[in-house]
Amino acid sequence: MWARYPGDGTTVDILIGMSQPAQSSRWEVAQILPLPSPQSLKPGQRNETIRRANLAAVVREIHRHGALPRSEIAVRTGLTRGTIRRLIGELTRLGLVSERSSAALGSPGRPSSVVEPCKLGAVVLAIEIAVDSLAVAVVGFGGKVLGTVRIDRPRGRTSVDLTISDLFEIVERLLERTSTREALVGIGVGVDGIVRRSDGLVHLAPNLDWREVPLGELLAEALGSTVPLVVANGADLGALAEHRRGAAVLADNVIFFTGEVGVGSGVIVDGRPLLGVAGYAGEVGHMPVNPDGVACRCGSFGCLETELGEGALLVRAGHVASDGRSAVDRLLVEAAVGVPAALSALETSGRWLGVGLATLINVFNPEVIVLGGLFGRLHPFMAASMEAELDRRALRPSRERVRIVQSALGVDATLIGAAELAFEPLLSDPIQSIQSRAAPSMPAAI
Repeated sequence: MWARYPGDGTTVDILIGMSQPAQSSRWEVAQILPLPSPQSLKPGQRNETIRRANLAAVVREIHRHGALPRSEIAVRTGLTRGTIRRLIGELTRLGLVSERSSAALGSPGRPSSVVEPCKLGAVVLAIEIAVDSLAVAVVGFGGKVLGTVRIDRPRGRTSVDLTISDLFEIVERLLERTSTREALVGIGVGVDGIVRRSDGLVHLAPNLDWREVPLGELLAEALGSTVPLVVANGADLGALAEHRRGAAVLADNVIFFTGEVGVGSGVIVDGRPLLGVAGYAGEVGHMPVNPDGVACRCGSFGCLETELGEGALLVRAGHVASDGRSAVDRLLVEAAVGVPAALSALETSGRWLGVGLATLINVFNPEVIVLGGLFGRLHPFMAASMEAELDRRALRPSRERVRIVQSALGVDATLIGAAELAFEPLLSDPIQSIQSRAAPSMPAAI
C-alpha cells in the first residue's frame, strides 16, 4: 500500500508494510500491509512509524539503483541530509550497506560518501518452475545474482512431488555453494500457471498438469523455511523484472509477452503490476482467437496458445511437438539456412503473434512490449509478419506510440522478478525483516 507521510519539512510517498505469518506456523506469505495512520498513534509510536517508513524509502532506492551518493539519496527520497546520515548509520549496523568516499573515484571538490548495498547483508532465493526446466538463483541485496542453477527436465518429470524433490536438491546445493543460508530473508517462486498469491495456491497449470496445488505450503514445508515465501505467475514476475532491471526500466506502461509451451503476459500500468482481483490477470494465452480452433489444455478451444505456442509452431514446421526446446533449436538452424517449411511456420506464428499483440495494444495502450522466452528468440524471423499484422489490426494512435523489443534479461527474467518480489518485505520494513529472519532448517531428505 502506498502512503504519504511528512518528514523533515517534505512529503514523501513510500511503500510501507511488513510480512505476517500465515495460518500455518511453518511458513508465511510475503505480504505488504499498511502501517497505522499517524493520527491514530501516540507521539512516540508516530515517530517510530515515520522512521521505519523513511528507512524503507532509503533501502528501496539503494536496492533499485545500487551505489548512490548520500546527496542523491536525499534528493530521491526528499529527506534532509541529517536524516539520511542517521538512516544510513542504522542500515550500516543492520549490515545492509557500507560507505566509501567518492574521492576514490577521482571526483573533484569535497569528498562525499557513497552508499553501497552489501550483497551478502541479505539474500533471497528465486525459483522458476517451467514445463521443460527448473531454475534456482541466490540473489543479494542490490540485485546481484550470487549463484544460479538451471536444469532441463523431461516432460514426464513434472509431477508436484518430483518437482519439489528436484527443487530441494538444487536449493540445498546452491545455498551450500554460496554460503548464504544465514543471510536468507525471503523466497520467491515463479510458476507457469494461474496462482493465488495470498497463499501460493496454483489453481491451474495446464501444461504441468497441475490443479489446485498448495505449492507455497508444500515448498515451505519441504525446505523447512521460516522466511516469507511468495508464489506468483511467471509472466507477471518477468514483467516486474523487465520494468525494474531490464528493457522497460524507463517505462511505466509495459507488457511482458512470453511463451514456451504455453503463452502468457504480465502487465504494468502506471508503474504498478496489474494483477486483477485475485491475481489472475494476464492470461493472454487463453484469449479465444479462433472460433474454429482446436482444444486447449485449459479446457477451452481456439485459445491464442493453440495457435502461437511452441507445439503449434513445431507441428507447422514438420517437427514433433513434444520434442520441445531441442526441436526449437533445430528449427532456428533451419530458418537460418532458409528451409522453406521452417520459414513458413515462423511467418504464420508471426501473424498470430501480431493478432495477440494488437489486442493488447488496443486495450492497454502500452509504451513498451517486451518479448520474452520463445518470442524473444524467434523475433528476428517473425518480425515482418508480426509488424504487418499489427499494422492491419492495432489502432493507429496506440500503434504509433508503442515500442516492441526483445527481453534484456533473457532466460533469467522470471528468476529476477521472483527475487524482486521476495525482497519486498525487506524493502518495506528492513528492521522487521532482518530481526525476524531465521536460517531455514533443511531436512535431510524428503
